[in-house]
Amino acid sequence: MKTKHVTHKPLLPGKAMMAAAAAFTVFFGSAGNSWAQKFEGLADTPPMGWNSWNKFACDIDERLIRETADAMVKTGLKDAGYQYVNIDDCWHGQRDANGNIHPDPKRFPSGIKALADYVHGKGLKLGIYSDAGDTTCGGRPGSRGYEYQDARTYASWGIDYVKYDWCNTPLLNAEAAYTTMRDAIAKAGRPMVFSICEWGMSKPWEWAGKVGHLWRTTPDIYNCFDCQFSPGLSTGLGVLRILDKHADANLRKFAGPGRWNDMDMLEVGNGMSEDQDRAHMSIWAMMASPLILGNDLRTMSESTRRILTNPGVIAVNQDKLGVQALRVLADGPLEVYAKPLDGGQWALMFLNRSNQPADIHHDWKKQVLIDDLNQRSVDFKENVYQWSDLWSKKTGDTSRKLEAKLAPHSVLMLRLTGPAKP
Repeated sequence: MKTKHVTHKPLLPGKAMMAAAAAFTVFFGSAGNSWAQKFEGLADTPPMGWNSWNKFACDIDERLIRETADAMVKTGLKDAGYQYVNIDDCWHGQRDANGNIHPDPKRFPSGIKALADYVHGKGLKLGIYSDAGDTTCGGRPGSRGYEYQDARTYASWGIDYVKYDWCNTPLLNAEAAYTTMRDAIAKAGRPMVFSICEWGMSKPWEWAGKVGHLWRTTPDIYNCFDCQFSPGLSTGLGVLRILDKHADANLRKFAGPGRWNDMDMLEVGNGMSEDQDRAHMSIWAMMASPLILGNDLRTMSESTRRILTNPGVIAVNQDKLGVQALRVLADGPLEVYAKPLDGGQWALMFLNRSNQPADIHHDWKKQVLIDDLNQRSVDFKENVYQWSDLWSKKTGDTSRKLEAKLAPHSVLMLRLTGPAKP
């Protein structure tokens, strides 16, 4: 059926109409109003914390969250910079007659407000999960049609971080749906990190910088180093598969303070080898991805704890420039990534992708590091840099060739300090 177009005369002439339009804008908000923007200053460096999904999926309750907060403090993770304890899917109960969401009374009998108070008492922050659809991925009530109501509820509970998923969203526009929730969080008045989780389907890096603080760029991670797992309609990608999507798609120009390409939660401590876990941690640090842990903090091994709390690797991730690494060399299974750091420093990562050992024979003077995007470069023929290995603690400088052997699926991660100026 065709639509008939009818032209109406203005109901208010001249200045009266302009005044009414101005009043309309003030009342309903615009891009310039504070409540129509994401909260700034919450994620100037990639967020660090823990999320329940990778290890526990729907098998969660308030005891797990309390014990995880305890473990984050006891194991030194809090001191290392981790601060968010995030409840993922399946915490939900039902909505009441007024549409207010409540937690599952069996799993969270004390309520989320009491849980937030406990987590805050540890000097940590609490995150929660919802979905832009009618139901979540786990079949619980979603936020579609209840965005402002849910945001007010989260604010009243003391929530600090909202992960917002994309299941069961037929016919919805991602940018519009996430913008609605952004505005709802802003209107609720409590600063909350907003994590966009639509798996990169609508190229969120192109629009999400003004909407959220981080956005997923790929399907879910799967606990393997180089594989793809596809059960039913979902897909899980291993560590290298996720890295490749970032290295090849040139997403780095969209990342920076307050806006991060999210490579998904870490699988360190969930079954890969120690070399693979170190490589996984290094890759996420170099790529300026949020460091959201996905293992059981209460029972993790000492080797896992050391990997997750490595101060040098975390410092690379948390560098205030917020620059995502670029791939500067690919020689068969050996790749080299470079990341400009504050103060004229650099981080360099040599990655062995293969199942066989790899030899490094790197002549510094034959390579000039150039990052055109950030206007940073260094010529090692003109400048000698000191380097430190962030895992082995070995040191050296760029006046001599770098000789090393890399185990399968492992990395050599260096921090370079030298005469360059920022």
